[in-house]
Amino acid sequence: MPRESVEPLTTTPESETLRDAYLRAGVLTAKSSEDAHHVALATVAKADLIVSWNFKHIVHFEQMRGFNAVNLLEGYQTIEIRTPKEVV
Repeated sequence: MPRESVEPLTTTPESETLRDAYLRAGVLTAKSSEDAHHVALATVAKADLIVSWNFKHIVHFEQMRGFNAVNLLEGYQTIEIRTPKEVV
């Protein structure tokens, strides 16, 4: 991926609040809070898509539904989550 296409994201109180909402809703457990925060960061930044190989915590049907349910409840847009193979 070209460097000019990469936008670094930093932790914000807003991303931490959304991460905590995912954890409270049981989308992921506290043990996976970093994965929840990755999704929160992308959501807050209004990313269209997350590409990940993390099938256990991110690219998993139940988690994707959970992330998007919380996003809608918290006033955020839904986010697409795909594997690299799906976007190449």
